[in-house]
Amino acid sequence: MKSTRLCLACGNAFVPLLHVPRQRYCSSKACQRARRRNWQNNRLRIDSDYRDNQARAQAKWRAGHSSYWREYRAAHPAYRERNRSMQRTRNARRSHTPIAKMDVVRLPRPLDSGFYVLSHAEDIGVANMNAWTVHIAVLSAPPAPPT
Repeated sequence: MKSTRLCLACGNAFVPLLHVPRQRYCSSKACQRARRRNWQNNRLRIDSDYRDNQARAQAKWRAGHSSYWREYRAAHPAYRERNRSMQRTRNARRSHTPIAKMDVVRLPRPLDSGFYVLSHAEDIGVANMNAWTVHIAVLSAPPAPPT
């Protein structure tokens, strides 16, 4: 009589294969997928070489498929709307600080010519792409017009 075991993923009883004495997952596709996912998560946690290799492979894939997410969002409007809704919820939970978008600068009037110092300012919100938060201190002002 063959002994049965309980699958770690689904909890159902199964008969282990004779050539896999330490089998802990049944042969269903979902349970095998869970087994591989658990193995990979454990490997990523304990093996820095594996983690580095995975990061390099993912970066290489992203470089070769730079338009993937743009195309995915275009083809899946429900995903896009859910993502936007979730972002609005996250924004509402934050303090009411502005969110920078793609190098947008809104000034009450154009800056006068002169020398300026850019110094580090604490992050006050979310910045996209290359947007920087800076403090501008005027060191010199243009000469006053003659009267």
